[in-house]
Amino acid sequence: MVNKLTHRGPDGSGAWCDESVGLGHRMLWSTSESMVEKLPLAREKLVITADARIDNRDELIPILNLKDRQTDEITDSDIILAAYERWGEQCPEKLLGDFAFAIWDGQLQKLFCARDHFGVKPFYYFASESLFVFATEIKAILCVPEVPHRVNKVRVGDYLASMFHDTTITSYQDIVRLPPAHKMTVNSERVELTAYWRLDPDRELPSASDEEYAAQFREIFTEAVRCRLRGAYPIGSTLSGGLDSSSITCTARNLLAEQKKLPLHTFSAVFDQLPDCDERKYIEPILAQGGLQHHYVQGDRSTPFEHLDKMFWHQDEAFNGPNWFMNWPLYEDIQNKGVRIVLDGFDGDTTVSDGYGYLSELARAGRWLALVTEIKGIAENHNTSFWRLMRVYTHQFAIKPIVNRHRLLRAFRKGWQGITYPVRSRQSKPPDWSVLIDSNFIHQIAMPERHQDWQQMQGHFGMHERQRHYCNIATQGLSCFALETMDKSMAAFDLEPRYPFWDKRLVEFCLALPSDQKLKKGWNRMVMRRAMTNILPTEVQWRKGKTDFSPNLTRGLAKEQLRLADAIAPSSPLSNYLNAKAVEDIYQRFLQAPSDADVCQIWVVASLALWFRYAVEQGDVDLGTK
Repeated sequence: MVNKLTHRGPDGSGAWCDESVGLGHRMLWSTSESMVEKLPLAREKLVITADARIDNRDELIPILNLKDRQTDEITDSDIILAAYERWGEQCPEKLLGDFAFAIWDGQLQKLFCARDHFGVKPFYYFASESLFVFATEIKAILCVPEVPHRVNKVRVGDYLASMFHDTTITSYQDIVRLPPAHKMTVNSERVELTAYWRLDPDRELPSASDEEYAAQFREIFTEAVRCRLRGAYPIGSTLSGGLDSSSITCTARNLLAEQKKLPLHTFSAVFDQLPDCDERKYIEPILAQGGLQHHYVQGDRSTPFEHLDKMFWHQDEAFNGPNWFMNWPLYEDIQNKGVRIVLDGFDGDTTVSDGYGYLSELARAGRWLALVTEIKGIAENHNTSFWRLMRVYTHQFAIKPIVNRHRLLRAFRKGWQGITYPVRSRQSKPPDWSVLIDSNFIHQIAMPERHQDWQQMQGHFGMHERQRHYCNIATQGLSCFALETMDKSMAAFDLEPRYPFWDKRLVEFCLALPSDQKLKKGWNRMVMRRAMTNILPTEVQWRKGKTDFSPNLTRGLAKEQLRLADAIAPSSPLSNYLNAKAVEDIYQRFLQAPSDADVCQIWVVASLALWFRYAVEQGDVDLGTK
């Protein structure tokens, strides 16, 4: 198992065994403390192996009585083990940072495991009556002879429907994930999982001015970046020109300047052949501020299939992100520049929230003038129709309540619905997956029920903003799946990703903000924009939209039509799960005039089909029968 993960740890390895228990580790140096770290670490009756970065070290070291040693000799695994000695199974509640660890307690004859709050560090495991195996990557588990290689058909359906709400399942029926913010105890009798932390959807911050909220955001965000700068190697930051990566880059540069550790390396994908995807007009003002050593990588030179087999080997599963193929050459360039720590602005939209649930709050409260102001701002910023948006909220929160209060109006509505039902039935569109997936397979894995569960977890129209924000963070598994995918992609190049927007303190703060701090006069994420005053260039701080990279995927797929056609052919191992005619219809539309929906669907089908083929050829998976 340790040898299977050689690519994750070029700086050493270790193994510890005692009778029926064994722990292993691969070492990747990133901090000065990690360079003196030896894992697995055994102390009396306790043994730990970990992939961890603990951010509240300064707080924990004196509490855990570790002050008698030099700080740079106290490793993160020392802190975790001391925390377990002090607090037992409550220790994850005391830790901040990104971590996945396992501790063998010889005295109590149990294995204690935990994973960080948002699933930045992966943790996979297999459990049977006689065996428990865990690892950072699935491939290390698959090399154990007792572990079955059966495909998980439910995951196949979820993948085809782009539903990732389940934070436990994998593409293998018998291998699962430890969910984020969970701990697990394993002994000879049972495997027991418990959540050690949950977001509080009811917490509200004390009233403050706009400036005070912005100052609090800036303080917490700066600390989230600061604690992720701890390192013994050059530090890099991805820089797209968007609000998230730009805020991280500029904040990190300012902090490194204070520490006299400039320059900060930055890496950006650019698109000479696709000007609409290129963001240099936002990147260059940031570079003009100085303190950065910048590197451009051509994002339009790769195709989705160019590095696919290598990516499958590292991922152990199909991966949904259609534009992540651009990251492979980007990560390779980062490695070539000697950088090991990479700051990334992944999914800051979700953490801070765009605030659009505030519109429903205003409409429900009858604050129509304020609603008009917000929708007018959104229409101007995003070049959309004011009247179309206004009609949606007027119908939902004004017309419908009036109709519901009056018997005659309710009767008229019922009669009108009866007359127009055939038309509405023809116009109503079923979920895309219901056409794409074979009907027998849909019934076999209970797809409608899973889709209903998925829908209930989404941040819906009509919700209060905090409720919507909470659903987007806490009940969806897509962010966790994306973090796992990026972890394994970066591990292929000896890189450690760090995500300031997924700092527990920042997430809790943003969720507890009043709604008008997230949306104001049509500007989303307002508190963050205010907080970045004099840090971001003005044109980036008040950037209205986001770049759409889908043309790069469309172009990349079109350049490899032969392989694409082969991937979705009836001979594909995936064909047993699909409606062949629906797939052919999507493919023909893609060839003639591809829409964004068709491009995404064709990529989902092709990527899963190619992974099936790859995994079968490697002997990694048994597809079984439909």
